[in-house]
Amino acid sequence: MSGLFDGLRTGAWVTRERMRFVALAVLTAFTIGFCYVIATAHDGIDFQGRPIGTDFSNVYAAGSYALEGHAEAAFDPALQHAREQAIFGTETPAYGWHYPPFFLFIAAVLALMPYGLALAVWQGATLVPYLLSIRAILVAFAPGSRDGGQSLAGPLWLLLAIGFPAVFVNFGHGHNGFLTAALMAAALLALRGRPVLAGVLFGLLAYKPQFGLMIPLVLAATGQWRAVAAAAATVALLAVATTLALGPHVWDAFLASTRFTRIIVLEAGDTGWYKIQSVFSWTRMWGGSIPLAYAMQGTVTAALGVALVWLWRGAASFPLKAAALCIAAILATPYSLDYDMMVLAPAIAFVAADGFARGFHNWDKSALAGLWLVPLVTRSVAEWTLIPLGVPMMIAMFLLVLRRAAATSAVPTPSLSSQTP
Repeated sequence: MSGLFDGLRTGAWVTRERMRFVALAVLTAFTIGFCYVIATAHDGIDFQGRPIGTDFSNVYAAGSYALEGHAEAAFDPALQHAREQAIFGTETPAYGWHYPPFFLFIAAVLALMPYGLALAVWQGATLVPYLLSIRAILVAFAPGSRDGGQSLAGPLWLLLAIGFPAVFVNFGHGHNGFLTAALMAAALLALRGRPVLAGVLFGLLAYKPQFGLMIPLVLAATGQWRAVAAAAATVALLAVATTLALGPHVWDAFLASTRFTRIIVLEAGDTGWYKIQSVFSWTRMWGGSIPLAYAMQGTVTAALGVALVWLWRGAASFPLKAAALCIAAILATPYSLDYDMMVLAPAIAFVAADGFARGFHNWDKSALAGLWLVPLVTRSVAEWTLIPLGVPMMIAMFLLVLRRAAATSAVPTPSLSSQTP
């Protein structure tokens, strides 16, 4: 038993060979499962009666409304479900549209294609920048990785990035996790020397507004006013373009739909508590009241904010700051699902790069391995046992990042803004 504990503490069990084996096993299992779903599908409907890509059906249906000049209909749950049934069959479950109106631009472009092609284009076009962003992190911060990640034994980084279980959760739902991860990683990388570009990329993340709680706080705390201005301008331009293209009434429809999203989807748990990766959902799943769930979530969110301000204003290495922001972006919101855990991929890459550069501390490697694995099981374990794994694992990794930061020399370092050319 002591040997097992020591192995977990030191991370000696996290070998390159074991990482390669597990990633290949996950990739193989997903490929077999995907082939089975395709082989047993009929007219784009899987064996469970759902459209292939499940949640992507709401993007496609909303896009069809936008193309017809009735974008506001996507925000009406009954009309949205009716359109999904019209496209995919009367037995199609309801997949709600909860995005801000400017995401309808992407939805409309995709709805111009046949559904299967649109799904493939969407996933492929966002997977590539996700992979490039992970490589860019390793190239920027991991010693010896300028040829593609030699600190992860050559192509091992690519296998781990593709084999990350959240990748397959995202594929299964046809979701936007690849884009979210790529934008977050690219924005953080650009923040070191190109704050305007970073602000634009952060602004483009506004289609997931629940992830924006911590980003403005960090930018303000570190005096990144050019990035703040660029992000605000980007969101404003998106809003103006949306209003001109779809009409001002689309905003009324969106604002009205937020009540349904809050009451039915979040507070009542219509989506399923076991799917939502938040302290709010954890509290509700264990029988806590809505006020208690908000209080618990608010406490955690406030603590994350304080910790991030301390971290980003301190002397910690940039990869640790970036990793903490990625993790906190998920933990700070009451509404994030397992496919949103794609944002953990750049967090893992940032922490791993820092470990290669300055050495790993006790528990770091095991925590990184756990964070990499947890999207594979967090939904199913919570569904069958009511034991959430995703939130505790993210909190543990966040605390370990803070520990690494606290161990950093207290010698003052230049602010990010002073590093801007």
